[in-house]
Amino acid sequence: MGREPYIPALRFHLLSALYDPMIRRWSAATRLRPGLSHAWMIGGVLYGALGRLDDWRGVSTWDEGLDWLLARSEGRTISEIQFWGHGEYGCAWIEEDKLDITALSPGHPAYERLVALKPRLVPDGRALWWFRTCGTFGTRAGHDFARAWTRFLGCRAAGHTHAINFLQSGLHELAPGAEPSWSEREGYAPDLEDPTGVPSSVFAPRTITCLHGAVPRS
Repeated sequence: MGREPYIPALRFHLLSALYDPMIRRWSAATRLRPGLSHAWMIGGVLYGALGRLDDWRGVSTWDEGLDWLLARSEGRTISEIQFWGHGEYGCAWIEEDKLDITALSPGHPAYERLVALKPRLVPDGRALWWFRTCGTFGTRAGHDFARAWTRFLGCRAAGHTHAINFLQSGLHELAPGAEPSWSEREGYAPDLEDPTGVPSSVFAPRTITCLHGAVPRS
């Protein structure tokens, strides 16, 4: 009997579409919407051209994004999901739709979708979900979110403690069952009311740019 052909796992980007009341929204079937951040748009186009991902989509809700991941990965496995959008300590946003630790509890609109997505992820903690968002891994809320997300999905997760733009600081990765190794105060300044974190800079810890396509090794 011949060896079964190798089918590589898929790599996806989800991109948050930004609400702009001055621009009429496009239909949900449109891959790219007006108002999408230039950095996120460049990431989808450039990474696709470089062969760093298999597909990407701009979405306006988490339900829409998770449904697309499930439909696009039918019969396949997923090795990486990057979400490019807004974030705050312990959560990530698509427009006004918030994803936080409550999504991992029965009754939340995202819960059943995440349960269905879990077996699509490459097993043994080898899949990666990267939140390329401001501050999602910052403070105790970020620690709690990272810990719960990795244990629920059985995958690695990466996220940032700082507010990000072209520069993306405070990048950390957590494996299932592991404990966060970064300080709860990284990226946090008590005099800043904005819960997205201290702005990224070349002097901040673990800084990359939006052009980096992989989490650097520690």
